[in-house]
Amino acid sequence: MKKKMLAKNTKEFDQRFEKGEDIYNLIDMSKATIMRTGKKVRITIDIAESLVNEIDEIRQTIGVDRGALIKIWLHERVKQEKGAA
Repeated sequence: MKKKMLAKNTKEFDQRFEKGEDIYNLIDMSKATIMRTGKKVRITIDIAESLVNEIDEIRQTIGVDRGALIKIWLHERVKQEKGAA
């Protein structure tokens, strides 16, 4: 497989991504880092099965796991609430 030409700048990279181009070979994973934002705390919540099913429909559409989607939503909501204060 021929390696694709790297993007010249972030604007070109973004354009290629938004066109749906496979960008996997354009990323240098050897320089990737994992951001750890502090100690993790486990929580347990009870949620109606119908809500879980709706969440699963959304997550399958966008291709992420349930926990990741819920974390993103919680993070976005906390930022929204803090901004409203």
